[in-house]
Order: sequence, then C-alpha cells, then structure tokens
Amino acid sequence: MKLFDAHCHLQDPRIFDKAPQLIASAIDSGVVRFAVNGVSEQDWPLVKQMGETHKPHVVPCFGLHPWYVADRSPNWLKTLRESFDSTPSAAVGEIGLDKGKKMGDFADQVHVFKQQLELAKELKRPVSIHCVRAFGDLLEIMKSLGPFPQGFLLHSFLGSAEMVPEFANLGGYFSFSGFLMSMKASKAKRMLKAVPFDRILLETDAPDALPKSEESEPLQPVEGDDASLNHPANIHNVLVYVASLLEIDKEEVAEASYHNAVRLFSY
Repeated sequence: MKLFDAHCHLQDPRIFDKAPQLIASAIDSGVVRFAVNGVSEQDWPLVKQMGETHKPHVVPCFGLHPWYVADRSPNWLKTLRESFDSTPSAAVGEIGLDKGKKMGDFADQVHVFKQQLELAKELKRPVSIHCVRAFGDLLEIMKSLGPFPQGFLLHSFLGSAEMVPEFANLGGYFSFSGFLMSMKASKAKRMLKAVPFDRILLETDAPDALPKSEESEPLQPVEGDDASLNHPANIHNVLVYVASLLEIDKEEVAEASYHNAVRLFSY
C-alpha cells in the first residue's frame, strides 16, 4: 500500500533537523511521496534543497502564504518566478486566503493570491491552496481566473458539501488532514461523500494537524520534541478515518488518493 502526503511542511524550523529521519520512517511505513510547501521567501531555498536531496520522494512547492504577505520583499514575485525556472518539477504552494487572523489588508492578500494563480496558469503548474473563513471569496476568484487545467488542491479542506461541485468543475482536488477530525462527523461524512473519488487526496500538514480520533491507529511520534508535532507517517490515521466515513476499505482509499496525487503532481 503506497501513500502520497499531498501537503506538508518538512522545512518547518520545528522539524527541519529531523526531516531526513521523518522521511525515512514515513517511507518505511508506505508513504513514498511528500509535497513539501514553502510559505515565504525565506524558506523557498530550503524547500528547493529538500527536493534535490530527497528526489524523487519530495515534490517541492513554492508559494507566499497569506500569513506572510505583509512581510514580502519588493522583489518577491521575481524571486518566486526564478525558483520555478530553476526547479521544473515544482508546484505552486502554499498560497491562499485567510480571514481567521488579524493580518492586515485582505485586499492585499487577494492581490498577491491572484498574482500567484496567474503565474501558476502561465507556467502550467498545479496549486496548493489554503483557505480559512474565505470560501465565498475564494470561489469567486477561482471562477474569475479559471478553469485550471493543471489542477489545484484545497488543502485540509473543511468547506461545505455544496461548494464541492463548483470547485471540482474548475479543476479542484480536495485534500484531507487530521483537521477533518475536528469537524462534526455527520457533516464531515456528507462533505466527503460529495467529493468525486478521483479528486480525494490525503495529507498530514506536518508538523501541524496531529490526528485525534478513536478510529486512528497508534500515532508516530516526532522523537525528542513537543508531543503535539505531527509526523508524515500519521497519514495512516487520516486514511483510516476517511475510509471509515466513506465506508470503504482503507486499501481502496489509499490507492485512489495515491493515484489522484500522482495525476495532480504530474508523475
């Protein structure tokens, strides 16, 4: 059984020094691909390095996350483009919209998000999207700029079942992490069952989104660190939970989600 962690942050300073061991132990558990998402100009070089060091297991992704929009340099877009020019295998991410924190001008977030979406379309790269309390805005923007033939994933998706068809029609995939376990089970089941089976992805968002569920398998620890930090091998817990809600064998969900991720990231 092979799994693809469709969204994580192994360059995060909380776990970067442990990343080689985390990747090795996750691979031993069957997790053979990791989409590692940059969030700011400062960590794009680290993500690039990880993609080179752990090829072909790590898919590097470069993007300016909404939390870091206010800190961007005047040359951020040029630097981003250069990162893609030097890394043909890279995807765009993590980018998006967030109304969940006090982060200044939302219009500025929208402007930066649109610039990155347009770059993704120009370069024909898939996109990994963060969205918190802004799904209406997101859908409007995606409709105005879409469709997206190379695809985009809505990471740690917790949106409504009603929005699923509209995003899917634009090229959307739906990626599920341990955060799904925070949603009311009946609502999560309804939303999951609205997602086309060829658009379901699994992720850990490591080192965040530690799974917590009675359905879970024993968690993999991040040795010697805060017990709340997530390990890519814990995608198995997400798999078990998603399969239980869909009432499908976990092997079937694993196979579908792996092939869906391979298709999105163009392997």
